[in-house]
Amino acid sequence: MSTEVKIPALGESISSGVLSSWKVAEGSYVEIDQPIYELETDKITQEGLAEVAGIISFTAQEGEEVEIGATIANIDESAEKPDSSTPAAEEEPVAESAEAESTQELKPAPIAVPVQVETDIKKAETSSSELPFSPAVRKILAETQIDPATLSGTGKDGRITKADVLNAQKATTVTSKEVPPVPPSVVSTDSDARSSRRPLSPIRRKIASRLVEAQQTAAILSTFNEVDLTEIMALRKRHQESFVKQNGVKLGFMSFFVKGVVHALRAVPQINSRMEGNELVENHYFDIGVAVGTEKGLVVPVLRDCDALSFAEIEQSIVEYAKKARSGGITLQDMQGGCFTITNGGIYGSLLSTPIINPPQSGILGMHSIQERPVALNGEVVIRPMMYTALSYDHRVVDGQQAVTFLVKLKEAMEDPARLALGI
Repeated sequence: MSTEVKIPALGESISSGVLSSWKVAEGSYVEIDQPIYELETDKITQEGLAEVAGIISFTAQEGEEVEIGATIANIDESAEKPDSSTPAAEEEPVAESAEAESTQELKPAPIAVPVQVETDIKKAETSSSELPFSPAVRKILAETQIDPATLSGTGKDGRITKADVLNAQKATTVTSKEVPPVPPSVVSTDSDARSSRRPLSPIRRKIASRLVEAQQTAAILSTFNEVDLTEIMALRKRHQESFVKQNGVKLGFMSFFVKGVVHALRAVPQINSRMEGNELVENHYFDIGVAVGTEKGLVVPVLRDCDALSFAEIEQSIVEYAKKARSGGITLQDMQGGCFTITNGGIYGSLLSTPIINPPQSGILGMHSIQERPVALNGEVVIRPMMYTALSYDHRVVDGQQAVTFLVKLKEAMEDPARLALGI
């Protein structure tokens, strides 16, 4: 019995994705709940698990865009698990036999094989009678009309495999006049090799559209301040060892800024709101998004109810989200909602920036590099670890005075962390 591998529903707004990679080889034996493919959508990268055990055969290729509900592979449950001691090269005929068996069940119309192609196949088999072609190889040779005598087998003892025929077909197709559409995973390089061209990934397309949407639908304005981090750095130095020993995670700057943002949002609730048509929706909870950079783009997982979280819980959540985001395990639920966003360009060396708000939110805080700079304090010039902070906000919702008040409240909390404990 063969079971279809279908793309599951991932959310109401997701209708398709790109099959970015197969986690298993075609014709291999897969176990239940084994990751078998990776699907990249405009919001998340999702791993697919095998629902049954058996031999897998692909019906979709890497780089192909597939619809939700589409069948991308079949798993032959009737196939026996191969002996682990059997060389990998000898497993291929089993997979190909399974594919041929599945093909027989579907009873397709007979393929009209050109006489010359059939003659070439028979000649090749006759010249090497010890290495007969599997049913799948014979089928694809007939379909592609490739002369098997021109192929070099990579299987055991020089056996011609299905992959050999497919690779030969790809090479022939690329050199033909009718070049097929390039899948997203393929890079098109200009003849002079000075530039290359490839389609945007779904997540990069979504990021691009969201940024343009934010610029076109909101009146974005940015205002700045600077924060002296002397007290926070001294506090971290005093308690870091005990904090790590008790919680298994370092006490970073982000937990202070998350708590500081909650403190400032309490003082300026207008920023913790959003526009919906002609109505203003004010949030009375504090779900803060923290931007995490990955190889495929920026994702913003949300820390829920930050007013009720401890410093340790915030740090643990950030570490866990970062691991999930970079391994492709982040989910839609992790990123949905959010009242306000924090982005830290300082980890990349940014001194100052004007971050773009994350719609429908009305504000985003940009953190930047910590630099020792001379500042005037009590009539004297001293060297202090300083950070520029930037608040970008939707001017339709937030007035300039409210934006400045927010940054002042944040500055007060960062320069005197005791305020966070006392709520003042």
